[in-house]
Amino acid sequence: MQSLLVAAVAGSSIITANAFSIPTYHQRDNSHGDLKSGFNNAIILPSVGGHATCIQGLIPITASAQNYHLNYQGPANQTVATETVVEFLQVNTTLPLQVIGARTTVSGTWNINSKLCFPTSSGAPNASLVQFLTHGVGFDGSYWDFYSADYSYVDNAALNGYTTFSYDRLGTGSSSHPDPIQVVQSPLQVAIAHELITKLRSGAIGSTTFSHVVGVGHSLGSELTNAITAQYPKDLDAAVLTGFSVETTGISSFFSSLDLVPANTKTPSRFSTLPNGYLITNSLAGNQFAFFRFPDFCPDVLSAANTASQTFTIGELFTNSFFVSPAPLFTGPIDVVIGENDLPFCQSNCLVPGNQAEVVRGALYPNANVAGSQVFVLEGAGHGLNLHYNAKEAYEHVFGFLRGNGF
Repeated sequence: MQSLLVAAVAGSSIITANAFSIPTYHQRDNSHGDLKSGFNNAIILPSVGGHATCIQGLIPITASAQNYHLNYQGPANQTVATETVVEFLQVNTTLPLQVIGARTTVSGTWNINSKLCFPTSSGAPNASLVQFLTHGVGFDGSYWDFYSADYSYVDNAALNGYTTFSYDRLGTGSSSHPDPIQVVQSPLQVAIAHELITKLRSGAIGSTTFSHVVGVGHSLGSELTNAITAQYPKDLDAAVLTGFSVETTGISSFFSSLDLVPANTKTPSRFSTLPNGYLITNSLAGNQFAFFRFPDFCPDVLSAANTASQTFTIGELFTNSFFVSPAPLFTGPIDVVIGENDLPFCQSNCLVPGNQAEVVRGALYPNANVAGSQVFVLEGAGHGLNLHYNAKEAYEHVFGFLRGNGF
């Protein structure tokens, strides 16, 4: 996101973090035993539209990353949290220089809530390909299987014969919630995603050895997908970056509209045990401002998204900029899909001064497969393009991109 251009001082220390908790599921199913391989507390459930059969549970991931030591103790309360975001967004801010310190090795094992879904009609995943779905800020993995079949990417993928793997990023949903300042940072998120992809390719998840993995991200999830292509260029055969561009003038407006506050005080019924470094959007209007574009959305979908709002950490705020970088060793095709009125990545108009989706390949992917790469701008949609009436148009474009590249 914003380029902080901060050089971290070399140095190292070790932080070992323990998993936060394991959620309790209320239903169990003794079928699909082999497909539960790799999951703890696995359940079998349908996608929201019933077109996919899913195995959902916790996958223990052992990972290590070079995080940044953040010279930041708080926030002590909502006032300090708000001031932190204000100073972070300030013109010529010096806050990152004060906060971002030496590289620090963070290692541990964390439970990552994950969901492997395959077409109900097929009865099992197709080992040839899995789509690796990574959500963005304000959501968990349910972003990809949300509300009804009209909006569910998972359902629409299943109807087109595709298997998907979605997960709650560390610090969201039912995944572990470790220290939100020193542990839940962008380098560790990349390391965890890499470990999950490695497991998918090796057959350690769902007893299926996937020969091809395509990364599909949204917003911060697209930034993470980009980081995978840069740091681990052989992990993904293709990358689909949604809700993303290299035009970031709207980032300040986006974070301002979220009006981030400590989650434990905003929604204690869900987040009372979390420290103040876990933040959440403060209002329905803030969610609309950040993710939606009137009149192309259903008010009930906005309400559902607001009710399901998820956490974002101080650690991610300060290290977010380190996600995005050129990926010169990635040679697969890329697809950039964005809402016409995306706020953070286009300042709400992705066609001015030109098509912002078209700029990404030249800026970040000098050796991507040119013939196979595509772009798509979803008319009238805001940043949360999956949550708009015409989301299926974007999905059909993505599936066409995949088919066109032999996937």
